[in-house]
Amino acid sequence: MILRQVGIETVNLYSAFVALALSLMKPGGQLIAIIPRSFCNGPYYRPFREYILSRAALRHLHLFASRTNAFKDDDVLQENVIMRLECAGVQSNVTVSNSTDDSFGDLVTHEQPFDRIVSPDDQDKFIHIPTSLGYNALELSKGVQFTPADLGIEVSTGPVVDFRLIEYIQEKPGKNTVPLLYPSHFSGQAIHWPKEGIKRGNAIQLNEATRKWLYPNGFYTVVRRFSSKEEPRRIIASVVRPDKFPTAKLLGFENHLNVLHEEKHGLPEALAYGLAVFLNTTAVDENFRRFNGHTQVNATDLRQMKFPDRRTLIAIGECARSQGTISQDRMDAITRGLTG
Repeated sequence: MILRQVGIETVNLYSAFVALALSLMKPGGQLIAIIPRSFCNGPYYRPFREYILSRAALRHLHLFASRTNAFKDDDVLQENVIMRLECAGVQSNVTVSNSTDDSFGDLVTHEQPFDRIVSPDDQDKFIHIPTSLGYNALELSKGVQFTPADLGIEVSTGPVVDFRLIEYIQEKPGKNTVPLLYPSHFSGQAIHWPKEGIKRGNAIQLNEATRKWLYPNGFYTVVRRFSSKEEPRRIIASVVRPDKFPTAKLLGFENHLNVLHEEKHGLPEALAYGLAVFLNTTAVDENFRRFNGHTQVNATDLRQMKFPDRRTLIAIGECARSQGTISQDRMDAITRGLTG
């Protein structure tokens, strides 16, 4: 409330301190801050990003490749950046540097055009941090330019918040229940349901209290909202197949999944597989890491991403279905074929 009185809208003390410091500076003043990288994306930090970018020029961003080495005395869960701002400066190229840790022994520095840091057509003002001058396959592709909304696809956080509906969740499916899917039910393209020993359960009772949170059985692309630090990719996508639940008319998606759907209904089969293949490529993961420095993948992040058109995604999906299990190399080759 106090911050709002001075025109600052933000969600934690780090960003509040930076915004307040910037508000007290004279034109030409330099502000240098070590700050969690989480402010670079997500809806909650949009007012903060708008605040600093409208009042200062972004001059330098330094990224540490290791979460733990640079700040080994702290339990660091996300990447930190060093940011230099010039109050009331005229925006030009941005110096971007990176190193493994705070010894800066392997420091790499390069200049990036500002429109590669903040896309001019991005209303949310996501801040990207490219780690090299080179452009990857997606940036070079003229065919990868459609948001999910452009394609008629919606992205939602799984609507079943288990602790609010815990009285209706069961370990084993039974009469008047429907499947409830958690991230732990997915391993690559395989679905393991029901699963023994799962922390919460495998099913949710179907009644008036739960029905509004359920989707019709069908093909869906799902993306885990959280990945571990050790996993090679941040984005991990899988396909839900209706034939895995032959007697179920409805499905429950737990809140730790993001769901790609069409008006809360399933997708065409080939489109669901095409989306999953595309999202699982190395190029998509590299692009995602440019603006996301932690292990969480929000629905907003996925809505911001660019995809091929529906026809291309369907063709990718048909190819994937004809080959059965598809390797990472093959998925990456498909993406490379989209460039040019």
